Order: sequence, then structure tokens, then C-alpha cells
Amino acid sequence: MNQRIVSADTVRMLELGHPWVIADAFTRRWPKGKAGELIQLVNEQGKPLAVALLDPDNRVVARVLTGKPFKLDSSWLRKRFQAAFSLRKKHANLSNTNAYRLVNAEGDGIPGLTVDIYANFLLLQLYTECWQPHLKLVTSVLQELLEPVGIYEKARPRNTRELEAISDNRKYGRLLAGKAAPQRLEVQENGLAFLISLEEGLNTGLFLDQRENRRSLMQRIAGRRFLNLFAYTGAFSVAAAAGGASQVTSVDVSPGYTDWNRANFSANRLNPKKHRFLVGDCMGKLTELAGNNEQFDIILMDPPSFSTTTKGRFTTRGGTSDLVSVCLPLLTDGGLLICSSNHQKTDITDYIKELRRGALLAGSELRVIEQKGQPVDFPYPVTFPEGRYLKYLACVKGS
Repeated sequence: MNQRIVSADTVRMLELGHPWVIADAFTRRWPKGKAGELIQLVNEQGKPLAVALLDPDNRVVARVLTGKPFKLDSSWLRKRFQAAFSLRKKHANLSNTNAYRLVNAEGDGIPGLTVDIYANFLLLQLYTECWQPHLKLVTSVLQELLEPVGIYEKARPRNTRELEAISDNRKYGRLLAGKAAPQRLEVQENGLAFLISLEEGLNTGLFLDQRENRRSLMQRIAGRRFLNLFAYTGAFSVAAAAGGASQVTSVDVSPGYTDWNRANFSANRLNPKKHRFLVGDCMGKLTELAGNNEQFDIILMDPPSFSTTTKGRFTTRGGTSDLVSVCLPLLTDGGLLICSSNHQKTDITDYIKELRRGALLAGSELRVIEQKGQPVDFPYPVTFPEGRYLKYLACVKGS
């Protein structure tokens, strides 16, 4: 196994249990290697530190698998997968649910690789090229352990901002093994039906890490008017309608996702005609709703970390406060503004500062009454704070 020397700063991070080696002056002097190669990380004195997978062209040039030399084979993978499955069986509330995360990359000791289950199908996502040479091995072990109908992979482009330039139906998924899934596969979450795609789009149409947050919304929505911004395929909208919302208004810039939203309503025998589906830029639609003196009891804003439309650009840092300030006049006093972000580089303290700026701009008071993150099937090590990415805050509006 080839050795790679790391800097003193990286040594400290590895000793603290962090699973990444970030490119720096030391790594730029490393001999050329191939993605997926097992390497021994050592300090300048040659002391072994960890064994990692090499990804020479990535910002994260190596991802730690273990502290000691080992063989990356079916036996090792089987043990890691079985440990991940056991954690979910023991701790996760998956009643009336057949769509959830089975393996959460660094959170389950398999950095850069996730495995999701959707009914009888598996979906792999590789966040690093270092797993590509081992993909057949990974697929084989998963087939042996779970016997799925089919296994898919969804490609993860390095620059996910290109998402804004693609059509809704661009295919990022490919079948690796087994039988093909329907174009729209129906899955269950919290007893509700959702249509997902294992081929189309960068995502499947259902963000699994919001499962418990949707369950929480269903428990407080009865009889209330609900506005869902950046609605995507409408998972929160469906949850609200099923929970007894008096009216659900969904806003998304994509006509394709809006049609998918309606289809999800129909899949649950919820009449789409009793609710509203608005296509357009969220800021523009908020201005229109304000012009009509509309009011809502609960508003959910779950924007992408970065997005571009013909009307402008949204970023979590800076854009959140503007969005909050425009939402608050539409919210009844005592109503709930639910703010969510999956932006990994914005921590909870900075995110709350954005909410504060927005509240001050609107001349309103906001009090956080609930703070949640990702569910049990999205674990992260305490040595890897980047794994705690999801922020979900329910805030009460005051005058």
C-alpha cells in the first residue's frame, strides 16, 4: 500500500477523528495516483495514521476508511453495511415508511457513499470518484444482503449549481443491477404515498431527510392555511393537506415539478382542485400574494442553497433574510414561519442571524419554538461536524 505524507494540520484533524484530507501544499506533492486506490496516510516522521481512499482530483483528496491496514473486500463491506442496517432497525421510527436512508456515507463509516431504499429498489449516490472502481463490489454485497428488485446509481455532478440550467426530466440515474423501476415509483412515508423517479433529475422527488419534519407538520396543521415556498414536488404540501390544512398553496418556479406535486396529491386521494399550485419565482409570487392582502397561518420556506431564475439569484447567505422579511407580512400574528436549509457551510448560529436580520427588516418578532435536524437514518460522527447540515426551525411571529 502506497504511503502519502500529510501536513501537521491534517495530522491534528485525523487524530481528532475527522475523515477527510483536504487538498493543501503537502497533497500537491503526492505522487500521481488513481481514484479509488487505498493509501496509507503518515506524518512527516512516517508514523501510520489511517487508511484512506484516494480521490486526487477532488478538493477532498482522501477519505478515511479505517485506522489500520485492511482489505477492501466483500467481508469488510458486509460488516459496515450490516452495522448501518442494525442502527436503523434499532433506533429509527419507520412505521408506514419504505423510503429512507440505509447508509449515510461518513455517518456509517463509508465516506462519500450513500444508499437509499425506495420500496424494493436501492439507490446509490457517489459523492466522490474514489468509489467508482469498487462499484461492482458494493452492488454485489448489497444484492447479497437485501435482494432488491433493482439497484440504481444517481450521478452527482461536481458543480451542483448546474442544476439550475437543466430540465426537470434530465436523466442522472442508471440501472446497475436487477430490473428497471417504473418511471414513477410509488413509495410510502408516514402512511402517505409519494411518486419518485430513480432516473430523472438529480434528486428523486422526495427528500428523505425531512421525513420527521413532515410528520411534525402534520400534527400542527389542522384547520390552518399553509403556504409552501420552493415546493418542489410537494411532499410538505401533501403532508399538510393530509393533516387537515384548510388550504394549501404551493409555489415553485418549475411547471414540471408543479405537475408532479399535483400527481402526489392524487396518489393520496387528495383533490388538487381544493388547493392552489402557483408557478413562478417565489419572491415575485410573495409580492402578488401581499398585493391581494392574503394571510397564512403557517409558511414554510425550504429553498435550495443556491438557485438562479430569470428574476434573480438566491443564496442561503444573504437571501434568507430577504425571504424572511417578505414572508412575515403574509403571516398572521402568532402564526408559524418554518425555516429550513440544507446548506452545509452555514451553521445554525449564522442561520439564526439571517432569520434575525429578516425579522428586523419586517419589524416583527420571531421566537424559535422548535429546532430539528435530520432523522436517525442520517447519522453523523461527532468528529465530523459537516455531517450536521439540516436546519429546521419553527418560529412564532410576534408583533
